[in-house]
Amino acid sequence: MKAKFRKDLEFVKINGHKLHIFRCGDANKPKLVFMSGSGTVAPIYDFKVLYKKLLDDYRIIVIEKFGYGYSDLYECPCDIDSVVSYQKQALKMIGEKAPYILLPHSMSGIEAIRWKQMYPDDIKAIIGLDMATPLTYMEWGNKEIHKRLELMRRLKKLNNLGLMFWYPISKRELNKDEIQQHNLLKRRNLMNNCYVNEAMQVLKNAKIVARAGKAECPTLMFVSDGKQTSPNWISNEQKYAKSVNAETVFLNCGHYIHYYESDKISSKIKAFLSKLA
Repeated sequence: MKAKFRKDLEFVKINGHKLHIFRCGDANKPKLVFMSGSGTVAPIYDFKVLYKKLLDDYRIIVIEKFGYGYSDLYECPCDIDSVVSYQKQALKMIGEKAPYILLPHSMSGIEAIRWKQMYPDDIKAIIGLDMATPLTYMEWGNKEIHKRLELMRRLKKLNNLGLMFWYPISKRELNKDEIQQHNLLKRRNLMNNCYVNEAMQVLKNAKIVARAGKAECPTLMFVSDGKQTSPNWISNEQKYAKSVNAETVFLNCGHYIHYYESDKISSKIKAFLSKLA
């Protein structure tokens, strides 16, 4: 029997297209909204190793943007205001009311900052999981972004030919069925046009966020060793942290920090948020 996507999923419709949102835990507890980095094929499974350790104390919400996870491969507008607005709209449509605590990984860091800029009352705190800051993308400039876009296009061609079977996915905390689902989503989603379109827009989006000024709120930033990101990653994280008076935790691990340090991260999140209660 051919493997199929699971049926027990919750979707909302945005512009006639299905957007998947995963949620679990007590609806009356503080809401943690996980936001994935660029090209993460299945955020619902990618973040499980971390949110499983937070589930007893918080409401867990994972937004799978268009092109991610089980959401439609809908090529929506990728300007940052539109991306933030449709995520806000989706949460409202399923009855999840603000305030939210955002947990952005990588590129979604600029989305989290923009969300706070656009809708300040929505956001109680930001917890960056090696989140990107506007300065990093602005330092990259068009040359670096075009280089990364070309790599994405090449990987997409290989995936279309069925030659990306080697591409790794995290199996941490996943059962057999979830690993199978993760692999199905990898085959469907890897390097799809939604990811490419986002990357094409990221420099412009970073400039919009930078021009809008600070997004001041309680902020905790976990920072990787920088080896899987780009030059100046750590220094740019430090500059952003200083600008918003963020608490910073440096980790000796790769960019997907929740894979390697979920125990430490979850404990620190609980301690940080307990001070905001």
